[in-house]
This record gives sequence, C-alpha cells and structure tokens, in this order.
Amino acid sequence: MEKSSNPLKPHLAGSDQSLAKFRVFADLNEQEIRALIDRSTSAIHKAGDKIISEGDEGHSMFVILRGRVQVLAAGVELAILGEGDFFGEIALVDDGLRSADVLALDDCEMLVITRMTLGVLAAVEPGAAIHLLAAIGRSLVQKLRADNVRFRELILLTHQG
Repeated sequence: MEKSSNPLKPHLAGSDQSLAKFRVFADLNEQEIRALIDRSTSAIHKAGDKIISEGDEGHSMFVILRGRVQVLAAGVELAILGEGDFFGEIALVDDGLRSADVLALDDCEMLVITRMTLGVLAAVEPGAAIHLLAAIGRSLVQKLRADNVRFRELILLTHQG
C-alpha cells in the first residue's frame, strides 16, 4: 500500500469527479468537503492487497475513490463495494476490533479518514463533522435494518423445520 502525505489535492484538481456525488458526502457543502480533504490522506492499494483484517484494531474509515473491494467475514463474502462506497466506518465511533477482512479486487485509491481527522474537522468545520457522522449513522442504521430482516428470516426458517 502506498500512503500519500499530500492529501488528494492532485487527484481532485484534475478530475471532474466530485466527492459531493458520493453518498457519504452528499450533505457536505464545497467548503466542508475541502476541509475534509485538506485533513485526510489517500491510500493506493493494488489488486489482491488486504486493506483491513478482521480482528485488528481500527482507527480509520476508507472511501473508495477508484476500484472495487471485497468484504469478507470468516471467509464468507458479505459485499462487493466500489467507487463512492465506504467501509471501516465503525472504527470512527467504536473502539472494537475490525469485523471483516477487506481485499482489493482492483487497483484502488481511497480517501482515509481517521478518528483524529474527524476530531480536527469538528474543531475547525463542525458542520462537516456533523454531516459526515450523520451519513455514517444512516448507513449503519440501513445495515442494521437489513441484518434484522435477514436474522428474522433465519429464525423463521429454523422454527418451520
């Protein structure tokens, strides 16, 4: 993995792709997105790289700018994520261990947002931190609701037999 200390300015300067199009940044205005970019780093992962490992400590989330990743728990595929998707967000709000492995399927570029980044952002651009945390909260709630449906279906299946 390559990590850039020069946050995404080169990537965004020559790109017509706007981070505002990404679900996690949809409620942030241009100034808030710029503040986040200025305080974040980027990471490049080659196809086949393990980006995070289940059971490891985590302190950052990743927003996929380019490429696709596979999310696995106990070796079982949970999801394929691509451009605009994000993962590792639980690490921003919880001190628990990583709940899944994430592998790069393609060469990937990521925006890396750490807890420290979020703390600094809250101090200098509180609206950005609030909007980002609200988007993360909505995403976690959607996942929880979907998991509740699957859990209910599983319980019903086991009681039918």
